[in-house]
Amino acid sequence: MVDTQIRPSDVTKYPIIDAMLRVERERFVPDANRETAYMDGAIQLGTGRAMLEPRVLAKLLDALDISGDELVLDIGIGHGYSSAIVSRMAEAVVGVEEDEALAAEAEAAIAGVEADNVAVIHAPLADGAAKHGPFDVLLLQGSVEDIPAPLIAQLKDGGRIGAIFTDGALGVARIGHKRGESVDWRDVFNASAEILPGFERAREFQL
Repeated sequence: MVDTQIRPSDVTKYPIIDAMLRVERERFVPDANRETAYMDGAIQLGTGRAMLEPRVLAKLLDALDISGDELVLDIGIGHGYSSAIVSRMAEAVVGVEEDEALAAEAEAAIAGVEADNVAVIHAPLADGAAKHGPFDVLLLQGSVEDIPAPLIAQLKDGGRIGAIFTDGALGVARIGHKRGESVDWRDVFNASAEILPGFERAREFQL
């Protein structure tokens, strides 16, 4: 996976490569997907949820450039793979998962790779984990149409957000830097993913 998907995507930072070599991805997928855990492409988790493609996760992490003294909020962790990867780069990770079964799977899988600096929180994704913040980095494991203001408020001033924004059939990964009450965004690469629950754009009522 690293040699055929990650490095060819121009991801070369040692902490990302090392984490993806060390964390066994097959621990973090449904049993039916164990044999295809390292294939290119998203893995379905059920109920409209999916893991990000390995290269998409790696490129987001490359753009976020997480350091060892930072606290990361990881939203929509599924079985916990992203949090286990980020745990090798950050001081600590708070992973939020609103599906109770997925959260339980994540806790078990993360314990199996001894990622002791990860806390799994069972809560609505859009609520985040305010009592554990503020956070240096916010990472979303799926696409969004909008990010609720209360979630952005959990980010430190100067903090960073990595998210895939979807507009119809198109998607683009963006990195945001929080400046006061606003976020300055820049596009980093094209990507697509399932929309996370709670991150849909409010629809205007029409007669």
